[in-house]
Amino acid sequence: MKQHLLPLLAAAAIFTASCQSKSQTNTDNADVKDTLAQTSSMEEVQAEKIDVSKIKVADAKTILARKQVPILCYHQVRNWKPTDGKVGKDYIVEIQNFKDQVKMLADSGYHSILPDQLYAYLNTGAPLPSKPIMFTFDDTDMDQFTIAAPTLKKYGFKAVYFIMTVSIGRKGKFVDYMTKEQIKQLSDEGNVIGSHTYDHKNFKKYTGKDWEEQLDKPTKKLEEITGKKITEFAYPFGLWNAQGFPELKKRGFRMAFSLADKRDQNDPLFTVRRIIASGYWSPKTLHNSIVKSF
Repeated sequence: MKQHLLPLLAAAAIFTASCQSKSQTNTDNADVKDTLAQTSSMEEVQAEKIDVSKIKVADAKTILARKQVPILCYHQVRNWKPTDGKVGKDYIVEIQNFKDQVKMLADSGYHSILPDQLYAYLNTGAPLPSKPIMFTFDDTDMDQFTIAAPTLKKYGFKAVYFIMTVSIGRKGKFVDYMTKEQIKQLSDEGNVIGSHTYDHKNFKKYTGKDWEEQLDKPTKKLEEITGKKITEFAYPFGLWNAQGFPELKKRGFRMAFSLADKRDQNDPLFTVRRIIASGYWSPKTLHNSIVKSF
């Protein structure tokens, strides 16, 4: 993410400023499609039944006692370039590898869930589909729309896209970013849009007007784009501090997503764990990491 941020900062200045191991045979393709359609429909119905406004937040001990749901964090989905460094490749999953990872998860019986389902489960113990998993994407990269979303859709999966608003619609030297129309399309298709700040500033350093610039304005913009309330937040670099939780809460955020570090023992809903799906991981390694981490 850090390497990925460098071209973005440059752009911002110019503009002012990652079981069943094998798939079914080809002769079973029709059955697979039918099953996926039924599974997707079941998940949508389950999500629609959740009225989060009636859910009372559980105590931290109750939430922490529930088994964690595997949550994957992706950044760029594209093929490596000669200019990509060793660290940068950790955040870049090559196209075929991403497709193989998603297929592996589908073949292994995983079902994607969205924040409302996770929120209901953590607070009330509401049932989830078998082998639940959540896909999340940070930073607004165009390839998340052109490559990742269609791949997930093929298997009946949905995802959460954490948008950094400074980059919306921009074309950079190294990466292009999603437009307002593409973000809205993802939302309209049943995915969830979350906030990832204005320009990826470290959450631990917010003071004064940072709360307005990094939370209020981006939230308002995303709500104008999607026509929906924004209730999920992802920390830049996965860095957080408990002092900032009240600021998130009073702005209507229900959950905030970090990375692999330990959850806060008093406010676990604001330190929901994810793991970065590394560009170096094969589908098998990804599966092993999911099992080990969650």
